Amino acid sequence: MFELFVARRYLRAKRKQAVISVITVISVLGVAAGVMALIIALAINNGFHDTFQRSLLGATAHIDVLEKQVDEGIPNWRDLTAKIQRLPRVTGAAATLYGSVFLSGPLQPAGCVLKGIDPQSPIQRADVLKVLKAGSLDDLDADADLPGIILGSKLAQETGMRLHSRLQVISPQGEMTPFGPRPAYFRFRVVGIFESGFYDLDKTWAFTSLKQAQRIMSLPDVVNSIEIKVSDLDAAPEIAREVERITGPKLSALPWTEKNRQILGAMQLERTVAVLTIGLIQMVAAFNILITLIMMVMEKQRDIAILMSLGTRQEQIRRIFLYQGFLIGAIGTTLGLVLGYTLCYLGDRYRWISLDEAVYSVAYVPFESHWIDGVWVAALAIGISVLATLYPARAATKVAPAEALRYE
Repeated sequence: MFELFVARRYLRAKRKQAVISVITVISVLGVAAGVMALIIALAINNGFHDTFQRSLLGATAHIDVLEKQVDEGIPNWRDLTAKIQRLPRVTGAAATLYGSVFLSGPLQPAGCVLKGIDPQSPIQRADVLKVLKAGSLDDLDADADLPGIILGSKLAQETGMRLHSRLQVISPQGEMTPFGPRPAYFRFRVVGIFESGFYDLDKTWAFTSLKQAQRIMSLPDVVNSIEIKVSDLDAAPEIAREVERITGPKLSALPWTEKNRQILGAMQLERTVAVLTIGLIQMVAAFNILITLIMMVMEKQRDIAILMSLGTRQEQIRRIFLYQGFLIGAIGTTLGLVLGYTLCYLGDRYRWISLDEAVYSVAYVPFESHWIDGVWVAALAIGISVLATLYPARAATKVAPAEALRYE
């Protein structure tokens, strides 16, 4: 194509004014820097979002059925669980019992959330086995005199507990005395250590059997939550509404999106701010392209006049400079994509940036690049580059051949 050939020659040719060549290189680097920064920022955001979702939903429910007002638990949980399991898109449902207790270990005591589960429930069994680092889930009820408990890895480390060691569980919901409730003490054996990769879970959670959790909390055969797994995470709010039609007015179904609304909203806001902020780099690169082409039009007035005298149409002159902006944007975008995806791969593989788990819940910055991000980032960068050429391309068509060649 004639216009593309001329545009490529103009970009490669040595010019009398070296400053134009320098600005052209700066424009390419500006586009590359913007694309690279945006790819890395999106990869970090995707990494935190996907790690959070994978780690948290791997150990918790997609939908929780809870009491609207804390009362005495859910007494008819068996029938209710069976009804929920028959709903479309529900892959499993199981009853659980949560409660706050204290663990007395050899190093120091620590508070934790004790979760009573049914070791025979397929979804609860799969959730625990997925994160189980050591020990066996089958040992939770193996010894009736000394029941089993599974600790989070950080919780075990904090209390000094190891696999098969014995610990004391202290429940504040003990016997009632004339002087108020008295804590109850229970002996357990550590039969497993789990590690979900999510710091808050690994530091504050422990599992035992549902029967033992009811005993510790001095409760009859009741639960305070029914956990539901679904086949489509995005449809969890819709499925939750279907669940509420079965559970009745005293219970509510809380999808994972609602439970984690604050952190998900913060991640979305962070993503939006990153795109807008780093987009300013693209705007700077666009201004560089604009200046480059304006200066090039001024330098190439004689060439433009000759081309127009030879019969080149104004539309063809316009396309020459449009193609120049497109080439600058395409080269910079390609360079930025290669650098961005390469740095993301290396950063995630070698875990370049370490984090404080107590603050960020993960040990390092995860980079997860999605190919769809590269598509729209590339389209945005090239689109802005082409838009920056509209004025210089229009100015090039206004060159009068007679005036430009008068003194030649």
